[in-house]
Amino acid sequence: MLASMQGAVESGLLYALMALGVYITFRILDFPDLTVDGSFTTGAAIGSVMTVSGTPPWLAVLCAFIGGALAGTCTGLLHTKGKINGLLSGIIMMIALYSINLRIMGKPNVSLRGQENLFDHVSTLGMMIIFVIVVKVILDLFFRTDIGLSLRATGDNSRMIRSFGANTDITTIFGIALSNALVATSGALIAHYQKYADNSMGIGMIVIGLASVIIGEAIFGSRTIFRATLAVILGSIIYRIIYALAIRVEWLDASDMKLITAVIIIFALIVPSARRVWKQKNTARRRTAEMLTALDKAQPGGGR
Repeated sequence: MLASMQGAVESGLLYALMALGVYITFRILDFPDLTVDGSFTTGAAIGSVMTVSGTPPWLAVLCAFIGGALAGTCTGLLHTKGKINGLLSGIIMMIALYSINLRIMGKPNVSLRGQENLFDHVSTLGMMIIFVIVVKVILDLFFRTDIGLSLRATGDNSRMIRSFGANTDITTIFGIALSNALVATSGALIAHYQKYADNSMGIGMIVIGLASVIIGEAIFGSRTIFRATLAVILGSIIYRIIYALAIRVEWLDASDMKLITAVIIIFALIVPSARRVWKQKNTARRRTAEMLTALDKAQPGGGR
């Protein structure tokens, strides 16, 4: 059980980078980017193929980051310059990346067994804790820069930011590129962790990323960037722990995991809304009671 929980935490940290990428498009830019399902595999493909060819693992992961950024840039260009709907732009790139990833790998899957691995001589948990913290700090600092603030403003109100002379096309393209770069990095790290890359490993990644974001925000809140990025990371870990516990249930099959993910997302969406409605009703009842008390006191002989 302890080993299972440690593995869940490790997986949560590995997928946290992908969740942070989804957070950038889903929350910061308010952009429904389905490129994630393709760019995750792109990162795994680049990271595994370059490692097999003798490239140092850290350099392979860096190239995966660049590959993801290029995929995101293409999606951004389709949306901003090609004037294609954001959702459709992501779908187009996701479909295109399926063939591109096959070209990169040369076959449906690539094994890394027997190859030099990024996690060979270090603790996976310790390395990922440090790596994720560094990425989080960099993102927190970035979102306080002029470019980061422009990115946040573009997602909040693109018309307003354009009236101030900002080029929202550039900020949108940059944001989508950064998002998919993080997603591809996560894919490369996962490939090294599980010692193989598969062309179908990215299917459903957008759902897992959204689940991590929603769970984290529902539990820890997202009032500030620092708190939001921390919530996404912790949400990713919690999701993997729930996933690990669900696998241990005897009457559940591996094929049920997508259904479990959907149930988790529904629960995470409904609970905050129900709490908000409950608080609003309590506030309304309290104000009504205060108003009735005030009116009673204001009447002649009231309050006696």
